[in-house]
Amino acid sequence: MSGNIELLNTTLAAARAEDRAALIAYLPAGFPTVDGAIEAVKAVVAGGADVVEVGLPHSDPVLDGPVIQTADDIALRGGVRIADVMRTVREAHEATGAPILVMTYWNPIDRYGVERFTAELAAAGGAGCILPDLPVQESALWREHADKHGLATVFVVAPSSKDERLATITAAGSGFVYAASLMGVTGTRASVGEQAQDLVRRTRATTGIPVCVGLGVSNADQAAEVAGFADGVIVGSAFVKRMLDAPDEAAGLVAVRSLAADLAEGVRKR
Repeated sequence: MSGNIELLNTTLAAARAEDRAALIAYLPAGFPTVDGAIEAVKAVVAGGADVVEVGLPHSDPVLDGPVIQTADDIALRGGVRIADVMRTVREAHEATGAPILVMTYWNPIDRYGVERFTAELAAAGGAGCILPDLPVQESALWREHADKHGLATVFVVAPSSKDERLATITAAGSGFVYAASLMGVTGTRASVGEQAQDLVRRTRATTGIPVCVGLGVSNADQAAEVAGFADGVIVGSAFVKRMLDAPDEAAGLVAVRSLAADLAEGVRKR
């Protein structure tokens, strides 16, 4: 079965045709429970998210700040497994029709088996993977299987990436490029900063695929700011914090849907 990279491509193209940035939401699988995470994905799409990244919880999430680390710990203590991540992708995609990616560190895929992981993700209707710690020069095996199964390979670039390095990364990637707005870990910030705009400009000089910005966006004003220069706005910690702060799961679902609606309005203001 083929994955949904084409759905991802057409979704991002449709946002561009509407003269706006796409809203990409991140939520970890298994948080607060497996079922709860599936409902949370449905809620953010209902609120206005165009694309969703489902995080594969990891015991050492080097790119993630304390908010996502806390959620990952809850999911791992709850016994979440890769099978649960695949179920989350499948049920969320079937319910919403939205492109669903998995964001994961490389070690779980390597241990699970690249062929097995890509085949199961495609069968679940997944659109691809974001792989923040997989060096592009070591990605040939992954890309071979991802291409075979119709999955996008999204690499992360940072403000420290030199132009030559950017060209190498974007030539190997597909779907979109994840531009980290600043050096550091995920989390909400008071300001997204000028580094992100410069990184998008330099990245676009090397590729025609969309460039989406994450790390630090937490409200509609910041979403509008980033939407002014990026193809997509990626929000994670702000959604997870709404779930963590909610008194119960039902309230958390209302909170993330409301935030998605605010951010969706923001990306349309650019």
